[in-house]
Amino acid sequence: MNYPGRRFAIRYLSFIALLISVRSAAQQPVNALHAEPAPLTTTVHQPPPFWNEITEFKRQDSLQHPPSGAILFIGSSSFRKWTNIQSYFPGYPIINRGFGGSGFPDLIRYAGDIIFPYHPRQIVIYCGDNDLAASDSVTATVVYNRFVRLYTIIRSRLKDVDIVYVSIKPSPSRQKLMPRMEEVNDMIRNFMASYSHATFVDVYHAMLTPQGLPMDDLFIGDKLHMNEKGYKVWQQILQPYLDK
Repeated sequence: MNYPGRRFAIRYLSFIALLISVRSAAQQPVNALHAEPAPLTTTVHQPPPFWNEITEFKRQDSLQHPPSGAILFIGSSSFRKWTNIQSYFPGYPIINRGFGGSGFPDLIRYAGDIIFPYHPRQIVIYCGDNDLAASDSVTATVVYNRFVRLYTIIRSRLKDVDIVYVSIKPSPSRQKLMPRMEEVNDMIRNFMASYSHATFVDVYHAMLTPQGLPMDDLFIGDKLHMNEKGYKVWQQILQPYLDK
């Protein structure tokens, strides 16, 4: 059955809806009607920590690559700031690849950049200090496991290279970390004792006063990094363990 009135009402409502939409569009600013679509956002990947320092090592190597069979020092700023290290060990070919305030995860990340290209005859490691300082949640066991992972990575490609671990040092600015430092040192000492071509070197106790506190006069103003006197202590302890 046909209903003329109903058809008229539907057409009338459709006309009103069209009129409203046209009027609404006419009231929009021209810029809004013809604006370019918003650009797609892209994620900018930041380089990993200390990448600039690793890049600088690569640049130096491209200009003059260090000789194979040298003694390679890797680790954190206690090595990085030992800029005149070669003068402490005359007659020993030294490559110093300490960088930034690095921890074990950084040494693991860059093993392919700062260890294997040099084909060293010996590797000396100082690390773990910054791992503990990063967070109270980083336990001695966490740092020990990180060290074992680095050791395993090195050993997977360098079977007979001597690996020397320099104990975490006590420093006045990190005195509260000393109990955890001692735990890490003890765990790594025991680990190294189980393997050949693996040596633990204890600098920790040589840097303490008779009262068991860090020797203040071994450090620069930040009470974290060592002065020449502190490095002289390290030199005397380390030298007997270096491969001639």
